[in-house]
Amino acid sequence: MRDQPPITPETTGDALLLSLSTLGFVGRSPVMPGTCGSAVAVLLAPLLFLPLSWPVQLAVLAGMFLLGGWAATRVERMSARHDPSMVVIDEVVGQWLALLPLAATASWPWLAAGFVFFRALDIAKPWPVRRSEHWLPEGFGVMLDDVLAGAGAAGLLWAARAMLA
Repeated sequence: MRDQPPITPETTGDALLLSLSTLGFVGRSPVMPGTCGSAVAVLLAPLLFLPLSWPVQLAVLAGMFLLGGWAATRVERMSARHDPSMVVIDEVVGQWLALLPLAATASWPWLAAGFVFFRALDIAKPWPVRRSEHWLPEGFGVMLDDVLAGAGAAGLLWAARAMLA
């Protein structure tokens, strides 16, 4: 795991952005904070994301992308590091995007498959996922690579469901 230097927020706004970007304590996990962030996203998806209509899901993802990009940018500046491992809001956006092919009543095996597909693509970072980190500035590049990994995982999940239907 990469070093996670202590960050002292300068303002209440900084503290809120830090808490948002790390999902509170989740991003401070000493072991695999990105995987922990994805796991929390999967656990919360049946309650907070999957029951929403498809247009609302897309609006939530877009809003989270913008807010997460802003928060990740601020944490990058506070920590003086690019893509600090404590930032896990990008995992939530990517993981929820990966779960788009599932309905509100998705079974845990399908949620687990979405988790595995997303983590595999997020860790391996095949083209263009790795390259996309540099397409947008600062925290928005951090968010974008997880969006592309999530989109790829959604495609894999959709294909798996279609093959088994």
